[in-house]
Amino acid sequence: MSIDAPDPHDAYLVDASMYVFRAWHSIPPDLTDADGCPVNAVHGFTRFVLELLERRQPRRIVVAFDAALESSFRNTLYPPYKANRDPAPDELKRQFAHCVTLCEALGLTVLVDNRYEADDLIGSALHRLRAHGLRGVIVSADKDLSQLLQGDDEQWDYARDQRWNAAGVKARYGVHAHQIADFLGLCGDAVDNIPGVPGIGAKTAATLLGHFGSLDALLARHAEIPYLRLRGAAMHAQRLREHRDLALLCRQLATIALDAPLPADLHDGRRGAQDETMLTRLLDHLRVGPMTRRRIAAVAI
Repeated sequence: MSIDAPDPHDAYLVDASMYVFRAWHSIPPDLTDADGCPVNAVHGFTRFVLELLERRQPRRIVVAFDAALESSFRNTLYPPYKANRDPAPDELKRQFAHCVTLCEALGLTVLVDNRYEADDLIGSALHRLRAHGLRGVIVSADKDLSQLLQGDDEQWDYARDQRWNAAGVKARYGVHAHQIADFLGLCGDAVDNIPGVPGIGAKTAATLLGHFGSLDALLARHAEIPYLRLRGAAMHAQRLREHRDLALLCRQLATIALDAPLPADLHDGRRGAQDETMLTRLLDHLRVGPMTRRRIAAVAI
């Protein structure tokens, strides 16, 4: 494992739920806590957090968790939003709570809200941290988060160790960073149950945005679409006329909020001291071994 010198201008924003789910699915539920409940996801997530802290030694790090998968403001706008996902089992919800407690005990800033998703909390935190002259490093593979990238900001797919900035978004998704929400408004996102405009896929959406620049311009100039050198252009123009409101709604669902409530003590996201009492109580309950405890002690500031 390579260790990188910390950059004082970097603020890491971690999409924690992605890595909790990854551990839940990849590690057998053989590990149990003092109550006999599975803690495989907690142990896997703990290893991820410790490796990140060891490898990057971040001075500023914010960890966002999803608590709004069924109560997001987006469900008010569109009730079927994410309705294609099975509810998290109680065993996983319990482990999520342990992961939140772990991050708090490690002195990391934790973001969680019942109305706003982790993406919104990351976007809102990044918006505030930029005011401190900081560069955001978003730790997530989620393409939705690429819409937040500006300037020297970076997104890091930690599992694949792939990194890209705003300039690299088009090579990955066919559209620029600032067009991601418009793109999803057109072609939808099956993962989040966002339908998009019927009959318009990713390639067509990217082509249309490449020509018109934005969804607003595309809708305002839809009469020009039949004259484009695009297969099925006339049909696409008709679909956009018929489903204009749906396209705008889908864009709204795909747009990351920048005004989610944040803790008053967020400041510049600087790490705090570990809470040794909370850590000891949690680690004892999770039956964490001495090697992991030594790693936790070594990353303290």
